Amino acid sequence: SGLTILGIVIGITTVVTVASLLTGLRKGIVDFFQEFGPDNIFIAKVSGDPSGGGARPKEIRRKPLRPEYAEYLLRTVRSVEDVGISVFIITPGRILTIKVPGYENDNLFMQGATANSYTISPRELREGRVFTPEEDQRGQRVCLIGASLGDALFPTGGGVGRNVSLDGSDFTVVGIFAPAKGGFFGENGLDRQVVIPFGTARVRYPQSDNFFLTAKALTGMRADAMEEIRASLRKLRSVPVGVEDDFNLSTADSIIESFDKITGMIVLISIAISGLGLLVGGIGVMNIMLVSVTERTREIGIRKAIGARRGDIVLQFLSEAVALTGLGGVIGITFSVLVTLLVSVLVPSLPASVPTWALVAGFTVSVSVGVFFGVWPAIKASRLDPVDALRYE
Repeated sequence: SGLTILGIVIGITTVVTVASLLTGLRKGIVDFFQEFGPDNIFIAKVSGDPSGGGARPKEIRRKPLRPEYAEYLLRTVRSVEDVGISVFIITPGRILTIKVPGYENDNLFMQGATANSYTISPRELREGRVFTPEEDQRGQRVCLIGASLGDALFPTGGGVGRNVSLDGSDFTVVGIFAPAKGGFFGENGLDRQVVIPFGTARVRYPQSDNFFLTAKALTGMRADAMEEIRASLRKLRSVPVGVEDDFNLSTADSIIESFDKITGMIVLISIAISGLGLLVGGIGVMNIMLVSVTERTREIGIRKAIGARRGDIVLQFLSEAVALTGLGGVIGITFSVLVTLLVSVLVPSLPASVPTWALVAGFTVSVSVGVFFGVWPAIKASRLDPVDALRYE
């Protein structure tokens, strides 16, 4: 019986485990993007990662956005309240590092941002403050750092007001972000981020032209703002009628929808794989029940002789088939819970947990397999003639 239900165990384990991991991953991604603001519209040169990682060659060849677009959008788009500007900083030919006496870290990325970026997309600070418009305009050497960088550079705390060597120049830390919410596979890259004023970035890194704009729509007008921004940018960038946009607009919701489409495909693949296991397990259960009917022919004859009806025989064998597949489902669910717990231990920042609906669905499917594949053996048993059954040797 163990080998018979192995397919059921594998199928249920696969589906429930995948559902658990994807549910946790989705929660992390939702938390990650919702932190950027529900009314915000993100404007980038490429789709996907705005820093350009993994972008299609066609998108990479697009002309960059310009900082002047922010002022233009504020003038031409009535449904936009404010526009922040960011630039992803590149250092060709050298590795970007941040240092304090006795410690150096190169696991970071740096970006410049206007002071209003953190009123448009507020982020919680563990200590300190964000830089001011004056510091931005003057190009002062101040910076904000992510939580994990703050822990690494200042393990005993007290980082605000301290100087760090950032890419070979002294900068004063004015704020340290609280740990960012969510992330991909349990990691949030914002915790390794260094942010300097946009004005400082333009002076020190003039070659960096990967600009990223965040437009804050008036409450309840995000859809209108999206269309107005698209029309304004197409006009500004001279995009001909009928030609696709040479820029990308997105919102937290649209990014989450894209993720859901990807995970939907993963779920379909996992269902197909588990379906094979369930099919094999179901056929195994049907075969063993058919063998059981043959071996218990006299027992069936005796039951019928003392008054058992056909429905009683069907119920008996169907119950046995369901018990087998239900046991496989319980074992599969147990394995999936253990796998999910193991992932949570190995990757603590990934909020993997088994959703109740996955447990219910897993057990329901396993029972349904028992019913489906147990019907024929049960009907065959119920149709045996009691006289012939009693004569069976």
